[in-house]
Amino acid sequence: MDLITTKFEKILNWARAKSPFLLGFGLACCTIEMMAAGCSRYDAQERFGMFPRASPRQADVMIVAGTVTKKIASNVRRLYEQMPEPKYVIAMGECAICGGPFYDSYSVVDGVDKIIPVDVYIPGCPPRPEALIYGIVKLREKIKKGEIARYKK
Repeated sequence: MDLITTKFEKILNWARAKSPFLLGFGLACCTIEMMAAGCSRYDAQERFGMFPRASPRQADVMIVAGTVTKKIASNVRRLYEQMPEPKYVIAMGECAICGGPFYDSYSVVDGVDKIIPVDVYIPGCPPRPEALIYGIVKLREKIKKGEIARYKK
């Protein structure tokens, strides 16, 4: 009789990495590229088993795509807090990462990482759907290896 032994945490991380449920939070032009990644040409939903959710209470991964203003920052934070643990965040586009071309505006947050912790950054203005798919692959690798810093023990 063969016996396979491993850590339960490794099995759990492997299962978490296989089918992330997405909460798309589109704020600007990066949203179009995020939607294109889920359409028939790239088909990220079928390829990775990702399912977009309309409710934060059913989502694992929040994709913040676009310019985060100070007026919407509290809503981004509220949606993040409503997500169940473990939760992951992808910052998509220059505006979400550092404010983009609007960095010196009085109403723009200098990156979504000032509001919520970010796990994967996807640069570009706007980033191509291939870049989003690559970012999701990197997030899945991080989840599988247990490299998300706030969940390490």
